[in-house]
Amino acid sequence: MYSSRPLYVTDQPDFLNFVLSGKTTLSSQELLQFTQHIETKYGRNRAVEIKKGPRTLDIDILLYDDEQVFTDNLIIPHPGIKERAFVLLPLLKLNPTLKLPGDAKYLKDYYDACKHQGIYEILESII
Repeated sequence: MYSSRPLYVTDQPDFLNFVLSGKTTLSSQELLQFTQHIETKYGRNRAVEIKKGPRTLDIDILLYDDEQVFTDNLIIPHPGIKERAFVLLPLLKLNPTLKLPGDAKYLKDYYDACKHQGIYEILESII
C-alpha cells in the first residue's frame, strides 16, 4: 500500500494506492464493466465528481497481458502509466524489468523521471 500526493487537482487529501496482478477469464471490456460495478457499489458517482479530483474508489486497468486496446471507453496500457510514480513504483515492485507492450523502454526509466512526485510505502506486500 502506498500513499501519494495528488498530481492534478492538488487541493485534496493524499491518495491510497495499490497495484494488483491476477488472472481472469474476463475480456478486457468485461473486466472494465466489473471494475466499474465495484466502484459504483462503493459509492463512486462519476456524474458528480471533479475529473481527477476526490473520489471514493478508482480502479484502473493498467495492463492486460501484452494486449494493446484502443476503444472509446478503454485504453490499455493505461495512458497515464508513464507519468505517475504512484503507478510505476508498485508495478516495478511486482516486476522490476517490466516494459509496456510496444515500448522499448523499461518502466524504471519512466519512474526515474517522476519519482520526485511523492509516493510513500505504508504497508509492505502481504504476498
